[in-house]
Amino acid sequence: MILEKGGHWRNWVGNQSCIARYKGSPTSEAQLAEMVAEANANGLNIRVAGSGHSFTPVVGTGGALLSLAGMNSVLDVDLASSRVTVAAGMRIGEVGRALKSLGLSLTNQGDIDSQAIAGAFATGTHGTGARLSCLASQVVGMRLVQPDGSILEIDGSDERMLHAAQVSVGVLGVISAITLQTMPAYNLHERLWREDFESCMARHDELAASHRHFGFFWCPVAESRHLYCLPDTAPVSATDKTADVCEMKVMDITEAPPMASPFEKVAYSSEIYPIEYVPNFHELEYAVPLEHGKDAIRAVRDLMLTKHTNCIYPIEYRFTAGDPAWMSPFHHQDSITLSVSGGPGIDYWDYLKDVDLILRRYGSRPHWGKLHFLDTDDVDSLYPRAKDFRALRRRLDGEGRFLNDHLRMLFG
Repeated sequence: MILEKGGHWRNWVGNQSCIARYKGSPTSEAQLAEMVAEANANGLNIRVAGSGHSFTPVVGTGGALLSLAGMNSVLDVDLASSRVTVAAGMRIGEVGRALKSLGLSLTNQGDIDSQAIAGAFATGTHGTGARLSCLASQVVGMRLVQPDGSILEIDGSDERMLHAAQVSVGVLGVISAITLQTMPAYNLHERLWREDFESCMARHDELAASHRHFGFFWCPVAESRHLYCLPDTAPVSATDKTADVCEMKVMDITEAPPMASPFEKVAYSSEIYPIEYVPNFHELEYAVPLEHGKDAIRAVRDLMLTKHTNCIYPIEYRFTAGDPAWMSPFHHQDSITLSVSGGPGIDYWDYLKDVDLILRRYGSRPHWGKLHFLDTDDVDSLYPRAKDFRALRRRLDGEGRFLNDHLRMLFG
């Protein structure tokens, strides 16, 4: 048997874990296909661990748990079209460094770059930018290992299949390689400062429209920023307040040479996007239709200042343009994303449920890798292509090998 005896797995913050019967760590697509076929022949469910950055139970399995960490190289480069194919196990930071050496950049990135690229893209991960779609919109092709070990190649000639696969949470097969539409390398100019909440709301539309990237963290109390390792921007603050404030960030493409000061810097794109997080939080994040963004954050802010005053992690607020991916949180919906977090060891469930109740008012959709409360009926009501997606999943994986209990409820 090519699969090895399994064991315990946990995610990066420790709120999800499983004991898998078998595990596998392929270093090539051929090995991966052999492992998938073997697990299928033995009636095992199959999941891929990625880098473990999901807060939801998308990975857990008692069957075969695979790691693609050994599949982490650039496979093909077409400089004429700026298309680059990478193995699914590459971390986003590794992809960024490889692209820099090629004179290319990702169109957009999130603020964590240690995620496996396939897992991040497949769960709907995004950055910020009112005219920029989620990261999966950069995917123009991929290779999916099917239950019998065969390879399904998606090259974009069938847009229906591409849009189904771009955000699929791993239920259409195991991604072995992804082809990305990149762009010529660029530098970003980042600027940080602090505003009081009402000032931020007054400038909300202007900043989103006038900058390639704009986002902020709302901090209910002064110590909130420490929980996300945010810098003290008091020297460049537009307010004397330290509580009920927004830690602001804008980024724009620039021709200026690299430079750095405490609250402003210029560097290659993938060196600007990520920030450092300590894995000390359990996060919920929903995509709220853009027109409801300010109402949504006001309602959640009021909840935190009145009912859940012990919940002091910042709200992170970003912008993402709509896209055609069937199960994307941004499916044909320009959105803001609003995320809140609970602290490990704290009973934060009632707080997250109250936030969920607020965001449901606006038809908000979750990031699949972050805590949420959706069930089958919710998926049907929020995602117009949900039934088409489930039908495709059943056609490709009739035995449900790529499902677990959580995913069966959502997509089975």
